Amino acid sequence: MTSLTRYGGGMAINYSIYEAKAQFSELIRQVSEGKTITVLDRGKAVAEIRPIKHDQRQTLEERLAELKRAGVVVGSASPKQTLKPIARRPGALARFLAERG
Repeated sequence: MTSLTRYGGGMAINYSIYEAKAQFSELIRQVSEGKTITVLDRGKAVAEIRPIKHDQRQTLEERLAELKRAGVVVGSASPKQTLKPIARRPGALARFLAERG
């Protein structure tokens, strides 16, 4: 059963796991409207679905630097390293696709 809980100036919207799975499209619609959804497992909050903050003024490089500072993204140990091909024989992809029909 979906429940609404009042908290400081707004409403918390709670869904059980079963309801969240059954009504996922509705949850996404509500989140796209700016609402935050809490998913409950046996009455205990286990997950939160909320809108992503988009800052149109931030460039990709600035966002990447911010994520690195937060520890979400880590840089490569050797960023200038060249990639080696994994296919040992030329045409491996073509052969693979031909075998799959």
